Amino acid sequence: MRVPREGALTPEQGVEAFLRALEHGEPWYPALLEVIARWTAPFEEIEGTLYTYLIAGEAFDWLLLAQRLIEEAGDLVDEDEAEQLLVHGIAPDGSGEAEFEAAIGPAKHRAHLNFQYGIVVEELLMLAVELELIKSGALEGAGHVAPDLEAYDRIYGVGLDELKILYAADTGHQLTDRLAQSELQAFTYWLSKYRVRTGEPARVASDTKKAMAMMSRLESGRARLGRLHAAQARAGRVVEMGGARGRGSASVRAGRTSRAPMSKAASLQWEDESSDNGE
Repeated sequence: MRVPREGALTPEQGVEAFLRALEHGEPWYPALLEVIARWTAPFEEIEGTLYTYLIAGEAFDWLLLAQRLIEEAGDLVDEDEAEQLLVHGIAPDGSGEAEFEAAIGPAKHRAHLNFQYGIVVEELLMLAVELELIKSGALEGAGHVAPDLEAYDRIYGVGLDELKILYAADTGHQLTDRLAQSELQAFTYWLSKYRVRTGEPARVASDTKKAMAMMSRLESGRARLGRLHAAQARAGRVVEMGGARGRGSASVRAGRTSRAPMSKAASLQWEDESSDNGE
């Protein structure tokens, strides 16, 4: 397969470029980020399953793409390091947000932040409010609304059914009772915009602060678990993480699939992409 040295990569070329880099002995994490920087497909359909990396054309789920590439690499990527990245959000080389932004480029980094603050933070706000409702006991007893449904009223001022109607009117997408992950993420992203658009500024700021406090709590626990797992791995012990290749708790920090060939892939021209040159 022809793989250009520079510029945009199709999914097939991206996978091949990553595997070649690993086979040539390059460190896997920088090689991964280089492919992600050049990746142009917002989604892939693999054996009938849709993997959406770019939600609503704006929010980039880069860890899903990272997981897809890592699984293609198999034993060429250290399993413990991959787990630290995909589950705990810890880069294997210890690099931080500035290095991450430089590696993937400003356009994709902005889309990554859209995902974190438009989807992750909104999910954490929902969790925080649900826990508040459960803790208060306000919904106990027969006939009361479940906390995960009541949370919509508390946060957005209207119930889930009305929000689904508003979402359909705004986007043209009807939501059914069974949603794919990408559909739920698109709805969550829309909810974050709806909250900012319709809420009082002080309430919006308060709710966002509540979500960030929940994130801090989860991050603290996850960091402790990550350090424990890394120490145990160095000691030669095996720790079952309950699906280590799956997505862990979401994180605002820089660092979430199949080996089957793609049947469909869409092309997206993101910024700062060069033309193809060489092989």
